[in-house]
Amino acid sequence: MNKTSDPIALAEALIACESVTPARGAVFDTFEAMLAPLGFEVHRFIAGEGADRVENCLAIRRGPSGSRHFAFAGHLDVVPPGEGWSSRPFAPERRSAPGGEMLYGRGAVDMKSSIAAMVAAAADIPVEAGTLSFIITGDEEGPAIHGTRALIDLIRERGDIPDLILVGEPTCVARLGDMVKIGRRGSINVWLTVEGREGHVAYPHRADNPIPRLVAMLAELGALTLDEGTEWFQPSNLEITELQVGNPAHNVIPPRAVGRISIRFNDLHTGAELARTVSEIAARHGGSAEPIISGEPFLTRPGAFSDLLADAIRAETGLDPELSTSGGTSDSRFLKDLAPVIDFGPVNATMHKRDEAIAVEDLETLVRIYRRIAFAALEGK
Repeated sequence: MNKTSDPIALAEALIACESVTPARGAVFDTFEAMLAPLGFEVHRFIAGEGADRVENCLAIRRGPSGSRHFAFAGHLDVVPPGEGWSSRPFAPERRSAPGGEMLYGRGAVDMKSSIAAMVAAAADIPVEAGTLSFIITGDEEGPAIHGTRALIDLIRERGDIPDLILVGEPTCVARLGDMVKIGRRGSINVWLTVEGREGHVAYPHRADNPIPRLVAMLAELGALTLDEGTEWFQPSNLEITELQVGNPAHNVIPPRAVGRISIRFNDLHTGAELARTVSEIAARHGGSAEPIISGEPFLTRPGAFSDLLADAIRAETGLDPELSTSGGTSDSRFLKDLAPVIDFGPVNATMHKRDEAIAVEDLETLVRIYRRIAFAALEGK
């Protein structure tokens, strides 16, 4: 097996790069070195400024004129490893386990192994089959401001719009192949502020305590029932995620109280609509709201694309995958503006945890599934 078709060696090389978000440099050097021998044109660029600078990569291998275009997509940045690992998080290590050999390291699941499997699959697809591309960012685990959105701008500018996009996020629950994500809920975070006037607690008439108004505001927001869910989406939920006053004294009424809420919402809503609702409630309680919409909900309705994935998964695992919209967000929330997009990748049990690991057998199977998906997508099935 050569270096470009050995998914274990490819995954190990990527894991060995310390690419805590925002990722730049070495991990993209390693990735480019994998694609160059396969005939890909690699376009790397930096977006953002200062500490927020992010590296992104668009790689294209063009097929015959007029051929279909299939894109693999994902990210090379990882979350910080944290403490308590049984091995060094950026020193990939294979270990025997009761169910078979495991590959350990930060990014083994989310999602360097998926990218390794994609590269190995691409190595087996001839140029004559069609156009292949990789849409890879270093800013998925962070703010996601200068990553995939910047790549989309470049793709549109070049006119290299794919027909279908597969994102390698870890989607499976118990076994490889048991779930694919055909949609994602939207996400909005709102910072809430109530201004008051500080003063001594013994003279409340000379002060204005902002805390009761913030508590009342949060109580009204927390009591909202946004919806009952839809055919493909679970109910939207609003969660209070932060409450702070920063008062160092026990006998002082504070001048300000701040809270934060996070809303995950289905396609019955838009981020702008929810932002207006929260702002109106905040204003009624004498406060202000600062919303940031991370992404809108989307759904790639069951059909030819999901059938294509299900056929490939069934052929290699014997499983009929569940079509789901559960879980958190992914960069598919941006990519859906380019082309139909679906997420499929490894079992997600250890993502973002210490001792993150993927089964070596799963990684090898993932290559075969991705290869089947790419061939079918390029054939237009």
